[in-house]
Amino acid sequence: MSETDTATAPAEAGTQAKGTLGVMDIHALLKALPHRFPFMMIDRIIEIDGDNSAIGIKNVTINEPQFQGHFPDAPVMPGVLMIEGMAQTAGAICVNASADGAPPKLVYFMTIDKVKFRKPVGPGDVVEYHVRKLKKRANMWWFEATAIVGGTKVAEAELSAMLVNA
Repeated sequence: MSETDTATAPAEAGTQAKGTLGVMDIHALLKALPHRFPFMMIDRIIEIDGDNSAIGIKNVTINEPQFQGHFPDAPVMPGVLMIEGMAQTAGAICVNASADGAPPKLVYFMTIDKVKFRKPVGPGDVVEYHVRKLKKRANMWWFEATAIVGGTKVAEAELSAMLVNA
């Protein structure tokens, strides 16, 4: 990165400077979310815009446990796990937005609406979870989410979550 690039570089993992887009690597995600392998469905967040939106990344690999039974001869990522990846990306937005030095908060998944699965996802794919806040009221959050692989929409949903003290 050149000196001229530093002004537009993302903030350090798990942080966000005013006017810049933040990122969260796996270490920041593990601090923010209670999920662990094999149920961690995002590897990093490449772009987080305050409490407005984020793009989470999931690198799908053949050695993940769901592929042992979810069609071993033709492995397909279960749709419910893609929804969970969307929810984890949304949860990271919620927790990151409330990072005020207080103890970590838990995010409970509340609803899933308008779900559509459009194309199968399998090993070798990189899923981008594009999540955007629709509204927030008190400790309730609503999001729209889209899963994209190689520029093609593979799934979409509307989600809601509730933030509670840990």
